[in-house]
Order: sequence, then C-alpha cells, then structure tokens
Amino acid sequence: MRGRRALLPVLMAVGVLLTVAARAEPDDPLRRALDRSRAAIGRLVPDLAFRDADGRPFRLTQLRGRPYLLTFVYTACSSVCPTLVQNLAPIVADAHANLGPGRFAVVVVGFDVARDDPAAMRAFARRQGVRDPDWHFLAGDPATVTALTEAVGFTFLPSAGGFQHLAQVTLVDADGRIVRQIHGDVFSPPQIVEPLKDVVLGRDRPVRDLGDLVDRIRLWCTVYDPASGRYYFDYSLFIGLAIGAASLALVATVLWREWRRAGGHRRSTTGGLS
Repeated sequence: MRGRRALLPVLMAVGVLLTVAARAEPDDPLRRALDRSRAAIGRLVPDLAFRDADGRPFRLTQLRGRPYLLTFVYTACSSVCPTLVQNLAPIVADAHANLGPGRFAVVVVGFDVARDDPAAMRAFARRQGVRDPDWHFLAGDPATVTALTEAVGFTFLPSAGGFQHLAQVTLVDADGRIVRQIHGDVFSPPQIVEPLKDVVLGRDRPVRDLGDLVDRIRLWCTVYDPASGRYYFDYSLFIGLAIGAASLALVATVLWREWRRAGGHRRSTTGGLS
C-alpha cells in the first residue's frame, strides 16, 4: 500500500509532462501557412493594379460581377507551378463547357517580382498551353504583390532553388470575397468544379427569373463521371420528368373518360325512370 502511495506523485508528474509535451507542437511552417491561408476566407480582395501579359493595366475590380480562381506562380519554377496550371487548365475548360463560357475567370499572379514581368508571364502561359481569354496572367510591383499575398493568405519563402510556397487556388465570388481555399498542385475535378457551381450558379440564390431557373437546372444536372474524369449535363432528369408527366396525363385521361361514362350512364338511367 505504501509503495503504491509513493508511486502516486511520480505518476502524476509523468502525466503532467506528457500533457505538456502533447500540447507543445513543433514549429511547423506548413501548418502555419495553411492556417494563414484559411484565415483569409471571408475577406474582400483589395482593388489592386497589375499589368497583364501584354503589358496593359489590369485591376482586379475589372472582374467584379463574376467569380474567379486566383493562384500564384513564379515563372522560373520547373515543377509545382507548371504542374498546378497544367492540371487546372482542363478542369477549367470542362467547367466552362458545362457552366457556360465567360461565367468565371482565372487569375495567375507572378510573385517573383524581380523576374515575373508581363513578358515572362506571357511566355509562362504559352509553355503551359493556356490560350483561353478568361485566363489573366498578371505581373505587379513588390508592394502590390505583397498586398495581394497578405490579403489572400498566400505564403512563399526564398530558397536555394527558387522559392518554397504553398500550392494554393483561391476561389473569389462575384463580390470579390474569398469563399474557398483549395490546396495542392494536382486536383480532382470536383475539388474545383463543385465550389465553382455554388458561386457561379448560386446554390442558395432564390429563383427570380428565367436565367436563375436555367442556372438552377444546370446546378443540379451538371454531374461528375468518375470513369471519364469529366463533368457532363445529365438529361435523365428531364426524361424522368417527361415520363412522369406522360404517365399522369394518361391516368388523368382514363379517369376523365370513366367519369364521363359514369355520368352518361346516370343520365340515361334517370331519363328511363321519368
């Protein structure tokens, strides 16, 4: 009994040490970067001035009124940045085909301000095979790029081979507000298209006119096929509705005819008795 009592303080001390060790997380740069990225959700993207790949002025507020995907690259990158854009391009093309052309845009900003001028951004876009006019490859001065990265929670650090950075795609709604952060340089189509469907077609928006009705139909009928890895418009809903309507019409016709017959029989019977 005394031995057990003597061990009790030791066990309590060990418990305290284990608790402290469990709570003391190591310094994890990736965790900090992800936390910083997620903390940006809900913020408005500031009105910042850039130059596009042709050297023309471009302000982010030019995109107000439609959602856009925003990502960062540095053009000297030979791995993550090209992979991200090459993976994103076919998904964006598929989304445009199903949600409607021009319904959203893509913004790619060069964060290596010493090298990523308009000519470098133009060459980068060509190397990735992107020629869609709804893609905007932008260059900015140091203050502008810093302001945007801080606003959207994008982290990058210089390294011996270039930069260490978070592979991040930010979804911005039509009002310029950040609604989703998507991380990784390789995506499955639903990771990009499903949140796009919400902001482009308005899952929670009330149906006010024919355009909203068409959007709602697109929202529910644009489905993902895992076998092909693509989205398509599913007509089976309309076929089912047509079959259902035809069935109801047939039942209504039969009931109406039976009612007419029953009514005619009653009239003839009543006429004979009188």
